[in-house]
Amino acid sequence: MLQIGKAIVSLDVIEKKFICDISKCCGACCVEGDSGAPLEEEEKLIIEEIYPVIEEYLTEKGIEEIEKQGKTVIDSDGDLVTPIINNKECVYTVFENGSAQCGIEKAFFDGKINFRKPISCQLYPIRIQKYEEFDAVNYNKWDICKPARELGFKNGTPVYVFLKEPLIRKYGEEWYKELQYAAEHIDEIMKKM
Repeated sequence: MLQIGKAIVSLDVIEKKFICDISKCCGACCVEGDSGAPLEEEEKLIIEEIYPVIEEYLTEKGIEEIEKQGKTVIDSDGDLVTPIINNKECVYTVFENGSAQCGIEKAFFDGKINFRKPISCQLYPIRIQKYEEFDAVNYNKWDICKPARELGFKNGTPVYVFLKEPLIRKYGEEWYKELQYAAEHIDEIMKKM
């Protein structure tokens, strides 16, 4: 593990290879799992604010569930998350050409909002666990992402490189530069430990 600022970063973030291959997984991460996407408190407020705009992108089922459950919910672990439909897809999921996509992100790419999507979604396969003194930044290996691991390995792209944009969004440019430096000098760093 490496400490960069107030984040403890798993070496897997540097060493594992990953590039999303939506043509093979069809956006399964928007549909699979036992809970919705983790949200930060400020994201709850953003979703409330942008909902009138993103509603036009959502499915009828998604809108119905939001009317029943709310725009965000607390899951069985006590975490703030997006609601899901019948223990399956996120209420903000839309389907296009056989693939699950994010309705929030579609509105973003259409220039209707300036919030891309929850940071937990954009950072996947990184999962962040917040503690009082630090964030634990870990790589999460999920079977549905096997095509992404294969493509990442084929192209030699580490997780942190694939996720440069969301890591900068989360921690800032300077933090990312420190991570990049650590990754490029990991052998020297590990010898000193």
